[in-house]
Amino acid sequence: MTTTYVLDHPEKGRIEYRDRKRYLWMSSLFMPLFPMLGIFLYFAFDTQWALAIPLLFSYFVIPLLDYVIGADENNPPEEIVPQLEEDRYYRLLTWFTIPMHFIVLIAIAWFVGTQPLTVWSVLVLAITAGSYSGLGINTAHELGHKKPEFERLLAKIVLAVPTYGHFCIEHNRGHHKDVATPEDPASSRMGESIYKFVLREIPGAFRRGWAVEKERLARQNKSVWSVHNDILQSFAISAVLQGGLIIAFGWIMLPFLALHNFWAWFQLTSANYIEHYGLLREKEASGRYERCQPHHSWNANYIFSNLVLFHLERHSDHHANPTRRYQSLRNFDGLPQLPNGYYGMYLLAYIPWLWYRVMDRRLLELPHIQGDLSKVNIDPDQRDAIVRKYGQQQTTAVPA
Repeated sequence: MTTTYVLDHPEKGRIEYRDRKRYLWMSSLFMPLFPMLGIFLYFAFDTQWALAIPLLFSYFVIPLLDYVIGADENNPPEEIVPQLEEDRYYRLLTWFTIPMHFIVLIAIAWFVGTQPLTVWSVLVLAITAGSYSGLGINTAHELGHKKPEFERLLAKIVLAVPTYGHFCIEHNRGHHKDVATPEDPASSRMGESIYKFVLREIPGAFRRGWAVEKERLARQNKSVWSVHNDILQSFAISAVLQGGLIIAFGWIMLPFLALHNFWAWFQLTSANYIEHYGLLREKEASGRYERCQPHHSWNANYIFSNLVLFHLERHSDHHANPTRRYQSLRNFDGLPQLPNGYYGMYLLAYIPWLWYRVMDRRLLELPHIQGDLSKVNIDPDQRDAIVRKYGQQQTTAVPA
């Protein structure tokens, strides 16, 4: 039964709203379980080729579904948003997703540790598990921005699966402060390949997260090396989880978990890369950057991938209003728009020359840029080449 939200507005009269995707949001709940399909098909047909199906689904089928099904640019009425945000159904979906990530990693680790698999099958399963554990970082992203302590605790717990316990601290107090500036290691620059970006983003994010947490604890006269450190709390859960898998299933877990963890981190890197590529907040006369606006993030309204990612792709509204829950995020006219959903854009980013060919012109044609390279966040190593290519001498100085 579809829930109808109703409000009698003093000026606009009776406002009614139904979320047509209400029950489709369950896709985000079941998406983390999809790797189990490969294992089921392996036992059903006795072929290791079946193990690659969840990976192929993510990187090839989902982009095709986004293309075929298309986008949804509709927004809930702003007057209804308070009711929509108070609807417990939506937050329960994020809560119930948490155990799915633990179940899937343990199940795949059991499968790797007990079945006679080829090296290639182990590699495929590690990447598959990492890809879907990367969804756990996305769930933490949704929960970690919320005010209730319980939801922030759940975020800390799910980040233990990919051993990325510093994420919420770094993201909320670092990335959201510095986004779309040269100072942000999690904002990619024009001309910067994803392979160069990952070397800057992963270590830079950890350093910033640790520094922010150290500063927080210092204000409370507490040691960074203590039980009060939120990062260490999450890492402790990781140690128990992954240490237990190594004890249970042996040495094969060492390369499996190493690749699993890296690929989960790389999914976040991939998202960060496409979300702010080349976008730059202007510096005001005071030396501070302007407030983050919706046009400082790349947006996507593709229905299927948004359903399985808790609306992550409406990233423009998220950065402008980070505490909004996923069901309330809005589309705006004139936003930087990606030509496909996230999984399709990941594939594009993994082929740098193709990424530049598609995205660089799209970046420069944005209404607030209009070819002005001084309004673009440019990789300093590529600045001269970009100026030669696009024929403009004025560029923004970017620290190396």
